[in-house]
Amino acid sequence: MESIAGKIVTHEREFLGTIGFDPTTGHITYVKEGLDPSARQFSEDCVIFPGFGDIHIHAREDVSGKHTYKEDFLSASAAAINGGVIHVADMPNNPVPPIDDETYAAKQALTEKAPIHITLYAGIGPHTKPLSKKVPYKVFMGPSIGELFFHDNPSLEEVIKHYQGQDVSFHCEDPEILIANKDQPTHETRRPKEAETVATDFALYLIEKYNLKGKLCHYSTKDGLSKIIAAKQRGVKVTCEVTPTHLMFDTDMLTETNHKWFQMNPPLRGREDREAMVKGILDGHIDYLATDHAPHSIEEKQKGTSGISQLDTYGLFVTYMILNLNIPMTLIAKICSKNPGEFVAAYLPKKFGKGVGIINEGYAANFSILNLKKPVEFKKSMIKSKSGWSPFEGFKFPGSIEAVYYLGKEIHAK
Repeated sequence: MESIAGKIVTHEREFLGTIGFDPTTGHITYVKEGLDPSARQFSEDCVIFPGFGDIHIHAREDVSGKHTYKEDFLSASAAAINGGVIHVADMPNNPVPPIDDETYAAKQALTEKAPIHITLYAGIGPHTKPLSKKVPYKVFMGPSIGELFFHDNPSLEEVIKHYQGQDVSFHCEDPEILIANKDQPTHETRRPKEAETVATDFALYLIEKYNLKGKLCHYSTKDGLSKIIAAKQRGVKVTCEVTPTHLMFDTDMLTETNHKWFQMNPPLRGREDREAMVKGILDGHIDYLATDHAPHSIEEKQKGTSGISQLDTYGLFVTYMILNLNIPMTLIAKICSKNPGEFVAAYLPKKFGKGVGIINEGYAANFSILNLKKPVEFKKSMIKSKSGWSPFEGFKFPGSIEAVYYLGKEIHAK
């Protein structure tokens, strides 16, 4: 038996306590008030959270191996651990996308070498059908990175009707609006806010009509968020994510020098939208902090490829949320731990016991421990992602990562 003690934060409360766990089973055996002197003590500067989960990354590995120069399951795992993250969910827009039982199983076999758990999304594209086992799905409503997308809404609905009751995540950008704006002068004007808000209307329609368990990815617009809030209030089963970049940056900080490094889909928005995303978290309307970690080589970024590498800085960004954005720590535990844990719960193997993202008896002994009094400047040399770059290079975060536990064992990024 082992134990750790210190300030513990769950989605329900903050308290000084001790957590006992069995490193053999990897499960929590008890949680109690008070600091047990025999436990490993974390100082008052530190906070013990349930292990963080990032449910939207692009690890780039598939059976083709064509994109593993950008990232693979080992390097993505190292970046995750480096960022204080103990489980991730990987998107399906690969050269050989996981769209049926065979291609899904082949990709899943590749995840077995990873030192943390990787949940896989299956892709929804023209003519696909649900898999025989329960998995989460991802649909790209319009052109993005990869070939797995739809050109118009009627063809999307024709496919989605086969996925009734399934867990479906949507990349909300309307294909017709993207096509109409493809000759605009900047990336941001080629992918305007209207593309997201119009696609949101259609995604909510599909979620409601076909009884989907819907999630809207990397949300970025104030007007669209109001549509999600209204849908939730009328009982639609929908949740949404926000990325660190859409919480920290906006178009006011774009320059000719940094513009290509901050190119992503959806793009950065104006200050009003960024502030609306922060308020959306504070008001309880945004359900997940998810990076949309999309690694590309430095050469590809210089040529204008969309996607940002940011898994390495997940936990560091959480310290910024707590200390700079004044987001309550119980809310952090909800959107970084509990909610991601609930999202993957149906897809976890038995070794995780009752599940992840909660500190309670029988749950996995996964912990992300932050030091809120030890600032750190994030440097290029600290990056574990194969991409080798980060939009946060040179940024001084107000806190740091003290320790990461996975199934009862302290782990380190390799």
